[in-house]
Amino acid sequence: MRICIVGAGAVGGLFAGWLSRGTAPVQAQVSVLARGATLHAVQTQGLWLEAPETAPQQVTLTAESDPSRLGPQDLVVVAVKGPALAEAAPAVQALCHADTTVLVAMNGVPWWFFDALPGTCAGLRLASVDPDDRIRACIPTQQVVGCVVHFSAATPAPGRVRRVQGRRLILGEAMPQTAHGTRLTRLAALLQRAGFEAETSACIQRDIWFKLWGNMTVNPVSALTGAASDAILDDPLVRAHLSAVMREAQEIGKRFGIPIDQAPEDRHAVTRKLGAFRTSMLQDVEAGRPLEIDALLGAVREVGQHLAVPTPHLDSLLGLTRLMARTRGLYPPG
Repeated sequence: MRICIVGAGAVGGLFAGWLSRGTAPVQAQVSVLARGATLHAVQTQGLWLEAPETAPQQVTLTAESDPSRLGPQDLVVVAVKGPALAEAAPAVQALCHADTTVLVAMNGVPWWFFDALPGTCAGLRLASVDPDDRIRACIPTQQVVGCVVHFSAATPAPGRVRRVQGRRLILGEAMPQTAHGTRLTRLAALLQRAGFEAETSACIQRDIWFKLWGNMTVNPVSALTGAASDAILDDPLVRAHLSAVMREAQEIGKRFGIPIDQAPEDRHAVTRKLGAFRTSMLQDVEAGRPLEIDALLGAVREVGQHLAVPTPHLDSLLGLTRLMARTRGLYPPG
C-alpha cells in the first residue's frame, strides 16, 4: 500500500509518523510531500515525533517536493492549511490513480461540502474556499473521504511534531451514494492500527459543521487578541460576542439541514474545561503563516448570504480578522 501525506505540519506530520510505524499487518510505503525547511529537515534528519507520554522518536520517511518522484498512491492524506490547498491540488491530482482515496484532514468548510447534501443548499459551490473550481477540477469528490481531526498538535521546529492531546478522528464519505464498499471501514481500521481513535460517520458534513461551530469563534478572536482560550472565554463581553456569532451559524445550519441543539454557553463550558490553549490560528499569526479565514468564517457567511440569513456578528468578526491578517501580509489584499 502506497500512502502519501501532503503537508508535513502538525496534523500531517502526525499522520505520516504514526502510519509509517503502525500499519502492520498491512505493508505500507509512507511518504510526504513537503517543501522548504520542512522538506530539508525530513530529508536530512527524519521526522521527529514528540508526545507527553513518550520519549522523542525518529521516523525515517521518503520526502519529496515533486509528486512525480513519488508516483501514484493508494491513499493521499491532504493536511495542508486552507490557503495552500489551491496550490497543492495539482500535486494531489498527480499522486492519484482512478481508485486512490483522498483523505481530507483540514479545518473548516471544504469545497465539496454540499455536493451530496440534500436540501436548500444542495450542490452549492463555495467561491470563498474554491473561487475558480481549481480544487474541484483536480480532486473529484467521489474520491474524497472527509476527516474531522479531534487532536491537538504543534510543530516546535521544522520536521518535529508534538502531539499535545487527543488522537480521535471521524471519517465519512464525501459522496455516500458512491461509497466504495468497505473503503471507509478499511481506512478506519488502518488508522486504528496506526494509533488513532478512528470512527466512521454516516454524515461527515454534520461532524464537520459541529466542530466548526466551536472553533469558528475562538480561533479568530485568539488571532486578533493574542489571548489563549481561557482568557477569551473568561471575559463575559467577549464570550457574549462568540455566542452571538454561534447563534447566527446555528440558524444557517438549521436552514440547510444540520441543526445544532446545543446552546453556545454549553459549548463554551466544554471548551473551557480544556484549559488554556493557543489556537492554531494564533500559532499561524505568530509564525507569519497565511490564516484559514475563508474556510472558518468566509464560507459560513457565504452560505448565510445564499440562504438570506442576516449575520451581523459574523460579519464583524470576519471583517476585523481579515483586516488584521491583511495588515500583516497573512491574507490576500482586497
